[in-house]
Amino acid sequence: MADPFDGLAPIAIADRVTISPCPPAARLVFRGSAAAASRAGAAFGATLPTEPCRAASAGERAALWLGPDEWLLLAPAGEAARIAAAMTAALAGEPHALVETSDTHAALVVAGPRATRLLAAGCALDLDARAFPPGMCTRTLLAKATIVLWRQEIARFRVELRRSFAAYAWSFLQEAAREHRAG
Repeated sequence: MADPFDGLAPIAIADRVTISPCPPAARLVFRGSAAAASRAGAAFGATLPTEPCRAASAGERAALWLGPDEWLLLAPAGEAARIAAAMTAALAGEPHALVETSDTHAALVVAGPRATRLLAAGCALDLDARAFPPGMCTRTLLAKATIVLWRQEIARFRVELRRSFAAYAWSFLQEAAREHRAG
């Protein structure tokens, strides 16, 4: 499937903030009990966090807590089928749900010392590092688009969103960036 950010150059405002599309990724949504999550994490290759609104990474794989029994799993593009097969085998007999969403979602990164301020233009969350520290993730809104926001580092956020909202979110952030440039 075509990348919704294809042909879009990263946006940079001096050395204060950049907005860049992420490369394609394998994405799976896993739902299951705590016992299933433990087995799923072992098969996935990264522990599925049990603390609310937290992410865990291992190499190029990441698991983001979305709810008491729901995680978003991220891995390099092309690995979804292999991951799904390994997890299905590891979870045999254990009630669970595993859905690949690679083709329905896309991601971008907002990074730099003004990343928090730029995202705050369309996100009502308190993004101060004391309230939303690195490693934290949650579902929220960016303007009118539903997103999963993951603070990877103090000045780096990953924004996961439905492909259908990609152009809208990009345009919104571009306009907010213009305002930052003017201000």
